[in-house]
Amino acid sequence: MTFEEYLPLGNSSLTILPLGVGTWQWGDRMMWNYSKSHTIADVQEAFRVSWEAGIRFFDTAEVYGSGLSERLLGRFIKETSGNAVIATKFMPLPWRAGRRAMRTALKNSLQRLEMDCVDLYQMHWPFPPVSIEARMDSMADLVDAGLTKAVGVSNYNVAQTKRAYMALKKRNIPLASNQVEYSLLNRNAERSGLLRLCQEIGISIIAYSPLAKGALTGKYTPDHLPSGLRSRTYNRALFTKIQPLIKLMREIGLAHDGKTPAQVALNWAICKKVIVIPGAKNGQQASENLGALGWRLSASEVAALDQSSDGVMV
Repeated sequence: MTFEEYLPLGNSSLTILPLGVGTWQWGDRMMWNYSKSHTIADVQEAFRVSWEAGIRFFDTAEVYGSGLSERLLGRFIKETSGNAVIATKFMPLPWRAGRRAMRTALKNSLQRLEMDCVDLYQMHWPFPPVSIEARMDSMADLVDAGLTKAVGVSNYNVAQTKRAYMALKKRNIPLASNQVEYSLLNRNAERSGLLRLCQEIGISIIAYSPLAKGALTGKYTPDHLPSGLRSRTYNRALFTKIQPLIKLMREIGLAHDGKTPAQVALNWAICKKVIVIPGAKNGQQASENLGALGWRLSASEVAALDQSSDGVMV
């Protein structure tokens, strides 16, 4: 993809395109109905389509499908040639308080991924009782041990991000990224000042759910709702409220050679200088996600989308 520039992941040595692949759907049954709505063959096709288009950044976590996402991703990568940039996450459950717990968890993730070292290891949530400073110190130990190349966090607010950044700085290790939910329906990272802070001090924002769990794809309506747990948040009232935004996304897409609402939503986030990791259950979804690359919304279009989304965020 020569039409896209590779971006540094924070102040780490890693570089990636502004679009990667989130693999929450690869194995998760509770939210994403894995094995019912999509199969191993489907997600392998999503991987193949993404890989052949030049996408190399894949984000997973030990809790996605109770480790199945990591296993599938590791298998798919092993069957290809070339270098991938792999991110996974540690879930800081209360009983995993000791420093040894994190090392054990990462080694288990590496075993499932069939790798010796992960590119980016992230703290999944800022859960107590262990302090942020202690968690970052343990993360730094993993860098020193050669088990991860870079350190990230996820779902950290402004104050928590600052604490993590300063704790790692004492070990001469940059905080590479903060992965947060960010989309036209969730702009909390903007409103809280988190996006501005991270851009000022060299931390990449990785946007998960940039399509708002499918709500921004245009395929759902007040009379055709998502299935499963998603319908609790993305309900008839919400889809009624966001129809003007969806209509604007379609109009803007038509002005860019027929881009879909999903492609417009992803491009909007890329224009905000974040890295997006939409999920893909199958090759068709992966292909549509790729259509967000190679073009850019104008400043006035971004502003129009901002204005339209102001009153409909969840």
